Amino acid sequence: MSTDTESRIPTEQEPAAPADEQERVPAEELDDETRARRDAALAHVRKLGDPVLRATAVPVERFDERLRTEVEQMGELMHAALGVGLAATQVGVLHRVLVYKAYEDDPLGALVNPVLEWESEERESKEEGCLSLPGVHVEVERAVAVRVRAQDPRGREVVVEEDGLPARVIQHEMDHLDGVLILDRISREARRDAMRALRQAREAEAGPGEASGEAAERSPERSQEPTPA
Repeated sequence: MSTDTESRIPTEQEPAAPADEQERVPAEELDDETRARRDAALAHVRKLGDPVLRATAVPVERFDERLRTEVEQMGELMHAALGVGLAATQVGVLHRVLVYKAYEDDPLGALVNPVLEWESEERESKEEGCLSLPGVHVEVERAVAVRVRAQDPRGREVVVEEDGLPARVIQHEMDHLDGVLILDRISREARRDAMRALRQAREAEAGPGEASGEAAERSPERSQEPTPA
């Protein structure tokens, strides 16, 4: 994470990383211990249908040890789930808090009460996934670069400038804090395909018949598409 007015720009030497919240590591490439740790972590992440994912998080006012523990635990959960970002609402906490780590060698970034100050005119579409939408990967258009003003877990003001994957992850997680999912940023046809992929992922995990009757699989459609951040 960059603070003050420094910007963090990935170099050509950095390894390629997935442009989504969840790293797409094929299950067959995971050892048993890693797979078990990932599955245990994902069990704590709220999935589509949970009302908290549609809620608007509230600003944090108390910067105490409890908040810092919350941020630390979110970072550990994100890492165990093989993710690159996580918002507090995804673990059932209505705080405007997000964590991210786009590249393996990066320190954990934590933004409290983030506010988008600027976004580039240049935009690009890349595939994104979401820990709350297992099996779903869709093309989402976002600004290439952003500047965000926030606070760190101790309440100190920070200004973060990012581009590329870190900028995309931050925008994705800030959407979560406003109850917006990647399903809201794609076409109706793409949304139908995504819901089919989600059903298949649930059936593969729970077994035929068990997932098909889930009340949690509600329509993600809204009366109006949200305005891109």
